Amino acid sequence: MTPPPAQLPSVPAAQQVLQFLSTALSQRGPNALPYAEETKWLIRQHLVSLVEVYQSLRPKASSFTHNDGRTVNLLQADGTIPIVYDGVVYNIPATIWLVERYPLIPPSVFLNPTRDMVIKLNHPHVDRSGFVHAPYLKNWIYPSSNLVDLVRSLSQIFSNDPPLYSRQNPRPNPNTSPNPIPSPSSSGNHSFSSYTPGLHARTTEDPSEVFRRNAMKKILDAVHADSAGLRKVQEAEMEGLLGTQATLRHREEELARGLREMVGEKEGLEQMLQLVLMNTDILEGWMRENQGKWLRDVDANDAFEPVDALSRQMLDCTAEDLAVEDTVYSLDKALQAGSIPFDMYLKNVRALSREQFFHRALAMKVRAAQVHAQVTNMAGRASLYTS
Repeated sequence: MTPPPAQLPSVPAAQQVLQFLSTALSQRGPNALPYAEETKWLIRQHLVSLVEVYQSLRPKASSFTHNDGRTVNLLQADGTIPIVYDGVVYNIPATIWLVERYPLIPPSVFLNPTRDMVIKLNHPHVDRSGFVHAPYLKNWIYPSSNLVDLVRSLSQIFSNDPPLYSRQNPRPNPNTSPNPIPSPSSSGNHSFSSYTPGLHARTTEDPSEVFRRNAMKKILDAVHADSAGLRKVQEAEMEGLLGTQATLRHREEELARGLREMVGEKEGLEQMLQLVLMNTDILEGWMRENQGKWLRDVDANDAFEPVDALSRQMLDCTAEDLAVEDTVYSLDKALQAGSIPFDMYLKNVRALSREQFFHRALAMKVRAAQVHAQVTNMAGRASLYTS
């Protein structure tokens, strides 16, 4: 049985709730609530939606003591949960604590029986301390789970099997026991006084009603279990799709980067091709201009004309150095073939090495002179530009 829908709260009440939540969640310092900044907006939304649907629950801040003795200031939705039992609306006093990691984990729900109430023994969803462990709390999934659906689920479960009973007055008859049927609320405004004490005769429940209630409970548990399993499968599929999407994005970036590199390489090759074509035109023009000069023999020494005396001297030193290198190589081959004796080989190699040393030393000096001349020339040009 589903409780009748509650009327929407008045505008001033909704504004007060919104103002209270904004003030409480924006506090800093030692009085700050221990919620993550990225979840405060969702917490406020959950509480505002809860107050809009169930006016009997009001948010407030209070101290909560954990099982290990820690005390922390938390938000709570305190009030009553409406249920419908035997066609009559009752109010179950309860407190919904929003723990530190809410909404990543489910809230803690406690029943608050008055002095005239007693918790039903061996209730499937409420222990002796009043702690509620309903299927919706066990199957809590962030971010789809919320407080409105939680209270609606608790209302359905408690309508099928009320967790509180009215306490009977003591009687001499030892056979009297607490009445298993809750008493209706004394007022119609969803107050904390959910049950009225009284003396009731023990009644026998209808077996068909018990069977119907147990069957509905099993169906609800099965539906919750199936929905939780389906959510887990969908979340796993969603995680797989998100992983595939991330991989595709990474590959897209790699392809875009490779495409940019190929475009840059293509532009570089086109520039090199233009340079090669230009040099080819220059060489073809030179060949046409000098084609008639090839009819006569050309001296190898006249093929290259040094620009200055230092360049000519460097050319001569390099040629003599390479000539000595070739001569030593020929001597090595002759020694291996047995054409010359070993003592003659050593004598010639020693002389050639001495000659090669002088050629290389002279080449180094000429190179240093060329560098000095280039530096002097550059300095002269710089002075002309500056002047």
